[in-house]
Amino acid sequence: MLDNLLKSIVNAVDNLRNQSPIVASLTNFVTMNFVANTQLAVGANAAMVQLPEEATAMASVAKSIYINMGTLLPICKESFPAAAKAAVQNNIPWILDPVAAGMGTDRENIFQSFKHFPPSVIRGNASEIISLAQSWNLNSLNSTPTQNSESIQIKGVGVDSSDTVESAEVAAIALAKFTKGVIAVSGEKDLITDGEKVYRCLGGSFLATRITGAGCSLGGVIASYATITSPLIAALTGTIVYNYCQECAEKYITENSKGTGTFQIEFVDALSLVKGKDLLEIINRTTERTV
Repeated sequence: MLDNLLKSIVNAVDNLRNQSPIVASLTNFVTMNFVANTQLAVGANAAMVQLPEEATAMASVAKSIYINMGTLLPICKESFPAAAKAAVQNNIPWILDPVAAGMGTDRENIFQSFKHFPPSVIRGNASEIISLAQSWNLNSLNSTPTQNSESIQIKGVGVDSSDTVESAEVAAIALAKFTKGVIAVSGEKDLITDGEKVYRCLGGSFLATRITGAGCSLGGVIASYATITSPLIAALTGTIVYNYCQECAEKYITENSKGTGTFQIEFVDALSLVKGKDLLEIINRTTERTV
């Protein structure tokens, strides 16, 4: 992995700052500000949209679209499917964060609409990835929808995961094969797969679970990198950048006896300063295996 992808990951970090492409995000109102600030920090041009006509119009201007399923509003039933459809029709990548997959009829209906316009990257916690695979009735052997597939037991929904990353591997591979895209499962040891290979990324900080929006903003940053590189490199780059910057922020607050508010600030600062060459140690902790 290091020999083949190292240069691509390093280039993605530096090229995003040089190009500053537009990323259109339809994200939840709890974390919208943090998502925008992290996208700006890594070099993207953040555009937050809500209305269906805005989502459709942005697909002709933006270089990627990010959809986050948290805090749904009635308008989302129209704007989210419209954005996904417009992204696919305009041949730009779109990234999905399936927050609270498996909870509620409206949410389920939106997820079902996405099957017709599959995302380039899905980033979520283990429970969300398992639940989405179940919702789409994916057969783990051939990753095609089937009415006879065995159900996957869901232990938790929402922003918190009660399933382990390891338990979501089969579901992640099935989703990747179905969408022909990339699945990123966030957790203690992050998992990223394109359905052919599985990557494990070590690092990060437990303090990321003590602030609001760490996962949401990761999806937004992956969408940022997706504007200038492939979905796989975007998912790997976003995850590795996040792990590195979280470690930088934790080191600062530990050395200066600060708290989680300072952690959030230092994390965004680290994102704004990171360069491709800074990531070598984190990249060396990443493993690759063939499915």
